[in-house]
Amino acid sequence: MGKKPAAIFSLIIILAFMAYMIYDAARGSGGTDKQELKKAVEYEADWITERTFSLPTGSLSSVAVAQNGVVFLGGDAFVTALDQNLGLLWSLETEGKITSLSVTGDTVFAATTETILLISSAGKLISEWGPYEGNSIITSVSSGQDHVAIADAGNKRLFVLDKAGEVLRMMGQGDEKFIIPSGYFDAAVSGNTVFAANTGNRRIETWTIDGRKTTEFGEPGTAPGAFCGCCNPAHFAVIPQGFVTAEKGINRIKILDHDGNFVEFVSVKNEFNPSIPLDVASADGVTIYAANSFDNKLYIFKRK
Repeated sequence: MGKKPAAIFSLIIILAFMAYMIYDAARGSGGTDKQELKKAVEYEADWITERTFSLPTGSLSSVAVAQNGVVFLGGDAFVTALDQNLGLLWSLETEGKITSLSVTGDTVFAATTETILLISSAGKLISEWGPYEGNSIITSVSSGQDHVAIADAGNKRLFVLDKAGEVLRMMGQGDEKFIIPSGYFDAAVSGNTVFAANTGNRRIETWTIDGRKTTEFGEPGTAPGAFCGCCNPAHFAVIPQGFVTAEKGINRIKILDHDGNFVEFVSVKNEFNPSIPLDVASADGVTIYAANSFDNKLYIFKRK
């Protein structure tokens, strides 16, 4: 296949993916009926929205936070850094939409649908990794001390990279495939462990760096610890308590312990669009940040 037909084919794949996302959002409840919705929001949250931050321009898609409290926001063609008081530090224009952000040390890792941008803590573009495979739709990037994990919803695979951007492992092949019905596929690397959301099966899986799946947790349902509707958990982040997860269909944010047991709700009775889950991040488990691409606001949650 020549370059031009291959480019056209890739464009068709991306347009089809975007059409599904529009259709999925238009369904409103993400396939969850009214009875399930009523049942799921009977609970109370143990956290409150301490404050919000409205993005002046552009469309918000993702959030990450550094250990020093600096907050990074990504969206349509930009990465922005805010100080602990949400004052602007810098903003960098990018060629494409940022789908996910992660930060380790002095480096910000920003995913586009096909590549990973490396940005300095001062807002300068350092390097760009990828593309890694044709027809890729990178939906998540997570950086650790020694490794970087990226989730590719287009190819339904998880990649583990070294800190030079070289692929070390690929997960999602053979008998252990990821079921990814839509463009929600999140991952997080922590030490020598990679966590991945197998959204079609409504669970989070634990993988070793060398590509072995060890454990999993999660089940379909409206119970506090379950994941209801399609494609959940849509987003999650590793925190000291375990995990903070965000769902679509029933748009709720909650904390699970290290074994996947329910701890508490961060947000459950809210005005969020049911079909637009919030990207979540936290450096300490004390303050949780959530990026809402529906109203382009950053929500900051604290315990009551």
